[in-house]
Amino acid sequence: MGASPPLPIAYEAGTSEAVPDWLNKGDNAWQMVAATLVGIQSMPGLVILYGSIVKKKWAVNSAFMALYAFAAVLICWVTWAYKMSFGRKLLPLWGRAGPALGQKFLIKQAILPATRHFYENGTIETPEIEPFYPMASMVWFQCVFAAITVIILAGSVLARMNFKAWMMFVPLWVTFSYTVGAFSLWGGGFLFQWGVMDYSGGYVIHLSSGIAGFTAAYWVGPRSRKDRERFPPNNVLLTLAGAGLLWLGWAGFNGGDPYAANTDSSMAVLNTNVSAATSLLVWTWLDVIFFKKPSVIGAVQGMITGLVCITPAAGLVQAWAAIVMGVLSGSVPWFTMMILGKKLKVLENVDDTLAVFHTHAVAGFLGGILTGLFAEPRLCALFMSVTNSRGGVYGGSGGVQILKQIVGGLFIIGWNLVVTSIICLVIGFIVPLRMSEEELLIGDDAVHGEEAYALWGDGEKLSFYTEESTLHGMASSGATQVV
Repeated sequence: MGASPPLPIAYEAGTSEAVPDWLNKGDNAWQMVAATLVGIQSMPGLVILYGSIVKKKWAVNSAFMALYAFAAVLICWVTWAYKMSFGRKLLPLWGRAGPALGQKFLIKQAILPATRHFYENGTIETPEIEPFYPMASMVWFQCVFAAITVIILAGSVLARMNFKAWMMFVPLWVTFSYTVGAFSLWGGGFLFQWGVMDYSGGYVIHLSSGIAGFTAAYWVGPRSRKDRERFPPNNVLLTLAGAGLLWLGWAGFNGGDPYAANTDSSMAVLNTNVSAATSLLVWTWLDVIFFKKPSVIGAVQGMITGLVCITPAAGLVQAWAAIVMGVLSGSVPWFTMMILGKKLKVLENVDDTLAVFHTHAVAGFLGGILTGLFAEPRLCALFMSVTNSRGGVYGGSGGVQILKQIVGGLFIIGWNLVVTSIICLVIGFIVPLRMSEEELLIGDDAVHGEEAYALWGDGEKLSFYTEESTLHGMASSGATQVV
């Protein structure tokens, strides 16, 4: 993820078979497994989490927003967005659009660690190295990261964004926002060249989705008053199931970014789990100390902030630093959510449904800054050797690295504020950003004509089973009718 864009190498004579001599089957297998783990985080992971953590009348709509985004991003990615993120430079912050389809994406692929910089003339400072695997593996790996970014963003606008507006928002945001962050920090753009480190997406994914989600929530407007006042999860156990898929899927999220099944990958996976566990425990204890009850939803939020915070540093810090980052990720976002969120007008007035600003933007920016503080010089040498990067605690130029991390984060924040606002304003001229009042009152049945549960309750219509309903499989032999 944090590496420079891979270089294609033409087919050699006699190597066009399915398993050519240059293919590193172990690294290729891990890369595809890691990509699939990240994909599972979104679908079914966040599909389940979103569908269960909201009020039951919004279960279908929330899950479908995630499912739709996953499919839409995939088509955008292979058609034009991959090249904009990892292709040839168009601008210092953007690549040239182009398709990532066809036979050429099965060619030999030199995977370069992020120590290899692309210069303006297109050359690199060190020769190509193994491992080799097809470009198609890299296209798929990067695709699932783009998809989960938009799905995380959706968490800010659940339970009121017009689905037609969401259908337009997804491709526009991926094209004009995500690709800029990805190219700038990972694809050889100006932030990468300057030495800003984002190992696996603390900025490109989490900071951008948190800021963009908060911005979109402002333009879409709040949920209905009734939903804002009371918004209980419809199924806490399913929420935990979705959260579990998210946590374990993060092994691919951070473990796949060395682009090889190597020692750095193992360290990244261990650090990821250590930070998540520490953050969950800290968040839970804070809930107990200040609110007298341990909250399951709070524990899930603490888990997420721990995963997000370690992401920009996963393969760059030692395990002791991962514990420190877990403590801070379990306390700083908790403070911004539970204390500042109830005192600062801007946080109180903008209806961020799942608190994505706190769990992703705050935790992502925090992780990026802590990366500049704790990044170990020898691990940095595997990531960005030319700039002699090191964390602030290791002296030398470490203080400069913290400054670079802050500036890089501010660029992502500013770009997403502006671009997301423009996208929402443009869409607002075509279709309403917010659902109608009738749809807000009824929920899934009004929006999709479908309901998650065959029960009568808040926002659902009371209906009776009839003989005709058996034509669609709604009643079965021995079923008891409920009035």
